[in-house]
Amino acid sequence: MKIIGFNENNIDSSISIGIHVQSEVMGWKDLVKIEDRELDAETVDKIALIAPDATISIIRDYYVAEKYKVSLEGHVVGLARCSNPNCITNRGEPVAPEFVVEGTHPPKLRCCYCDRILINITDNLL
Repeated sequence: MKIIGFNENNIDSSISIGIHVQSEVMGWKDLVKIEDRELDAETVDKIALIAPDATISIIRDYYVAEKYKVSLEGHVVGLARCSNPNCITNRGEPVAPEFVVEGTHPPKLRCCYCDRILINITDNLL
């Protein structure tokens, strides 16, 4: 919900959350359904950082109009902050946080400026 940008003050649509839902392919899965909302590219990229196996389904008029798996590219810019407080990206300089993806399962990001591995991606999302 944090990634999507919803909080108790700005929810205008119905939201359904399923945790540990039975799945023939995966055994079980979690799901979030949001009515009247399509995700932008930046939001999909943030989802890929914490759930690299996620699938996005766009449903229009009760049919699946689009369905695709998220992908974690080799380079991530401006989606998360470096966990090193001394990194140039955290020192007030006009430099966007930039990471190289070193692993996808689980996601492992290395800062391009200070070489620190970002351990807790969820807490450092922008």
